[in-house]
Amino acid sequence: MTHILIAEDEFDIRELLTELLESSGYHVTSAANGMEALKLHQSATFDLMILDIMMPYLDGFEVAQQVRKTSQTPIIFLTALQDEDNQVKGFDLGIDDYIAKPFSLRILLRRIEAVIRRIRTNDEEQLSFREITLFPASYNVLISGNAVILTLKEFQILHLLLENPGRVLEREQLIQQLWGFDAFGDTRFLDTHIKNLRKKINVPYIQTVKGVGYKLEATN
Repeated sequence: MTHILIAEDEFDIRELLTELLESSGYHVTSAANGMEALKLHQSATFDLMILDIMMPYLDGFEVAQQVRKTSQTPIIFLTALQDEDNQVKGFDLGIDDYIAKPFSLRILLRRIEAVIRRIRTNDEEQLSFREITLFPASYNVLISGNAVILTLKEFQILHLLLENPGRVLEREQLIQQLWGFDAFGDTRFLDTHIKNLRKKINVPYIQTVKGVGYKLEATN
């Protein structure tokens, strides 16, 4: 379960955030000031920290600065300070997002989900070829850093090609591995999947070897 640390000196907001996140399936630990938050971070592992800036003992900037000396734990600032200078200061310290109060609970949840998803994608095992990056565990594909939505079979075809760069994969071999049956000469449904995959990724690396199959290879 994703473990989130909330550091907020206002009791009502701290309780609201705790209830919201726990009801959304997160495990939550809370702190009432920056010093407490830093001690908790040093004694436990968190997947995300949500920090107010204006807190007693240590403010959010000081906590983030100390955390970044030893950890890349994602940090979101949730604060009443809305000016650009404070936002820039936060991002310069290495925080991952900055949300100004008052805030929408629905948008806050989406921003939390986005940060966690981005960090986990960065940590995940990946296969790459030129502009293509594929994440087997999360079924994500990026082309030049931009997400591309593939069907399951398109994803599986690309996965096999990325595992075998430069190697020709025969049509019958692909069909047997992905569908679990022999094509008996009719491979047109595979060709349709390849056509759609090429269109979606929009990079010219899936090469046809006439009469044999396909391979992943750069043209230059």
